[in-house]
Amino acid sequence: MLDRNTVALTPAIEADQIAVIAKAMAHPARVRIIAFLLSKPGCIGGDIVEQVGLAQSTVSEHLRILKDAGIVQGAIDYPRVCYSLDPSALAPIRALIEAIAARPPQGEEPCCFTPQGCIPKETDQ
Repeated sequence: MLDRNTVALTPAIEADQIAVIAKAMAHPARVRIIAFLLSKPGCIGGDIVEQVGLAQSTVSEHLRILKDAGIVQGAIDYPRVCYSLDPSALAPIRALIEAIAARPPQGEEPCCFTPQGCIPKETDQ
């Protein structure tokens, strides 16, 4: 039986999706791009280049990686492209991080982690 400290992993936690998202976010320039997009509802590509301080071609490659992972969306508004974040794309990694954060700290309520959640261990008295 699972108790209130149970941390159940849901089907939303997909290992492949999480790996793609984590890999896309695993570069300081891409983290800066995401942080910049958080500060605006959408923006022009040139603004990103100025903010990140890299060459246009380098920023374009970072944006391509973020778009491929589904984190960023781009809409063409000729002659510019407007980029925005898709927060729903982060749901799988958010679910994993929340499951990790909900885990009891070491030393408190020892448990055995299973796909169904945290099952408290019987302690010897």
